[in-house]
Amino acid sequence: MKAKRIISAVMAAALALTCAVSCSGSKDNTSSSTAESAASESGGQSGQSDQVMEIRDISSAELVKEMKIGWNLGNTMDATGSSGVEAETSWQPDKTTEAMMKLLSDTGFNVLRLPVSWGDHVDEDFNIDEAWMARVHEIVDYGINNGLFVILDTHHEEWYFPKEEQKEQDIEHIKKLWSQIAEEFKNYDEHLIFEGLNEPRCRNTPMEWTGGDDTSRAIVAEYAQAFYETVRASGGNNEKRHLMLTGYAASSNRNCLEAVWLPENDDKVIVSVHGYLPYSLCLDTQGTDKWDPNNTSEIDNLFNNLDELFLSKNIPVIIGEFGSVNKDNLDDRLAALEYYVGKGVEYGVPMIWWDNNATVGNGENFGLMDRSLIPEWKFPELVDKMVELTNK
Repeated sequence: MKAKRIISAVMAAALALTCAVSCSGSKDNTSSSTAESAASESGGQSGQSDQVMEIRDISSAELVKEMKIGWNLGNTMDATGSSGVEAETSWQPDKTTEAMMKLLSDTGFNVLRLPVSWGDHVDEDFNIDEAWMARVHEIVDYGINNGLFVILDTHHEEWYFPKEEQKEQDIEHIKKLWSQIAEEFKNYDEHLIFEGLNEPRCRNTPMEWTGGDDTSRAIVAEYAQAFYETVRASGGNNEKRHLMLTGYAASSNRNCLEAVWLPENDDKVIVSVHGYLPYSLCLDTQGTDKWDPNNTSEIDNLFNNLDELFLSKNIPVIIGEFGSVNKDNLDDRLAALEYYVGKGVEYGVPMIWWDNNATVGNGENFGLMDRSLIPEWKFPELVDKMVELTNK
């Protein structure tokens, strides 16, 4: 893989230089001219293409078999607290480039999950800012043009909260938001997947991360149904679009998995779950930095539940977020990754690493990619292991 990384770096440099020449003067994306330019080039509003791609009529179970290993563009388009396209770099310093997607593809990854927060980029009627939609569209195309499956979601949204008094308004907004996203991308083929909600939960309450209760889990199911029905009714290729549906907090808690809403007689849906396992090693910054090969119960229980509830019924699953915090414990991270991703391969469950572009300090340092001008891997050992396990 070392030689491939060198070749990729050279090509990335050429790509970056080409962009520097052809995109001169376009660094400031804050005006609506970005959307107008994208629309002009593609023949549609906010960069929407008029060209209808042919979408294969295959089940999600078949599609997921083509997916190997994935990577999240975290802390980027999902940043909150800022409006305008400059929000892309409000949580981390690097603007997304096509060279990053080429590195993913050249390395052996074939899935990009693109987390996007929309709440700071809509007006009071939930109309999406054209410049923001255009930038999202541009990054989607970076992935598609480099042979990646792209999962587009709604992320870090603070406007929905699964409780009775807010439910109807939330459902109205979910429908309005997804009708616009579905329209924007209705001509794309099966390589673009929609994920309706990311970790919907009762934020800042005692049950935020403990699985919720019957009421909140049921409301999350109603949210999922609203997303599903909106996309399916939106025309174009969305009748056959593969859709990811999640339960409360995308939790691996058995109660949450049992409450995931799934439509009847539709084989183009995928269950989404998140799992940073084992928790003490992989997510708890105050936890252990050691992998214990004799204590794999968290991982084993997850896959046993997924198999019983979904996989055995030919309902595919994607672990949309996983990873391990850097605690200067590379060998233990490698050992945990080998067991966890190995289980994913065994059960046919693709896994997508959460990369928040952070590697140092005392926080959740999940970063793998150096996103600078010539992108490269900061922990090639982890990347090599993932690719080795999933590209057999």
